[in-house]
Amino acid sequence: MGAGAAGLDVAGAVPAKRRRALAAKTRGGRPRQARRRAQRPTALQRLFRACRAVFKGPGTVPAPPKVALLRAMLDRMRLEDVGLSPHRFIRTRDNAAQGNLTITQRIIYKSNNFSMVIFHLPQNAVIPLHNHPGMTVFSKPLIGSMHVKSYDWADPDYPAALSPDDQQLRLAELVVDDVFTAPCDTSVLYPTAGGNMHQFTAITPCAILDILGPPYSIEEDRDCTYYADVPYSSQHPMTDNEQERPRLAWLKEVEMPGDLEMCTVLYTGPPISDR
Repeated sequence: MGAGAAGLDVAGAVPAKRRRALAAKTRGGRPRQARRRAQRPTALQRLFRACRAVFKGPGTVPAPPKVALLRAMLDRMRLEDVGLSPHRFIRTRDNAAQGNLTITQRIIYKSNNFSMVIFHLPQNAVIPLHNHPGMTVFSKPLIGSMHVKSYDWADPDYPAALSPDDQQLRLAELVVDDVFTAPCDTSVLYPTAGGNMHQFTAITPCAILDILGPPYSIEEDRDCTYYADVPYSSQHPMTDNEQERPRLAWLKEVEMPGDLEMCTVLYTGPPISDR
C-alpha cells in the first residue's frame, strides 16, 4: 500500500480518524452537546435534590442559609415546572361558578423527611385555619390570588394572656392578614414562628406548591388540628394601652369543618428521580 493510502478506511476513501470523530459526535443520532442539554435536570428535579439536602427529619429545623437557598429556588418555580397549564384554571373557574369547591392535592413526593404537594383551590374555596406541628413549611403560589391569615401562639407570660372565661381558648398573635397574587415570593413558617397556623381563601382559582418538612404523621404525633379564631375583645375589653399591642385573637380547637371537601388526584407532571 502506498503512502497516500495510509490511514484510509477500506470501506470508503474517508480518513479513518475523521470517520471516528464524526461517529463520536453523532452517536445516538444527536451531537454530544445536544445530549448534554437534554440530560440537564428539570427545575423540579433540582428542587427535589435541594429538599433532600435541607430536610434532615423530625425534630430538626433547617438552618437560615438552607432556608434562603430553598426559598430562592421556589421563587423561580413556575406553573409549567410542575406540568400544569393556566388553561386548566380557566375551566376550574366555571366549576366554581357551579358550586364545586373541592380542593385537590397532587402529591409529587413524600418521605419521612419531607413532602412536595400541589394544592389547587377553586375560586372561593377555603382551607380552614390549621396548624403544622413541629414542621417547617414553604408555600409558593404558582397562579391566582388568595387571602392568607396566619397566627402564632402568644407567649404564655404575655400580660394579655389572662385566663378567658372559656378555658378552651388560647391566646395567639396575628402574623399575616393579606392577599397574595402570583407571581409572588415564597412564604415560610416554622414550628413556633412565621404563622404556623394559617388559613387560605381563594379569591381566584389558584395553585400552591407546598414543601412540608417533615410531613404530617398521626403515628409521630403530627396530626392536623383545626381552629376557630375569636376576637380578643370578646373575652377581655381592650384598654387604650392594649390597642397598641400586636393584634391578638383567641383560638379554639374545633373538629375538621364538615363542609371541607378535599381529594387527592394523581400527579402527572415531570417525574423526579430519588437516586
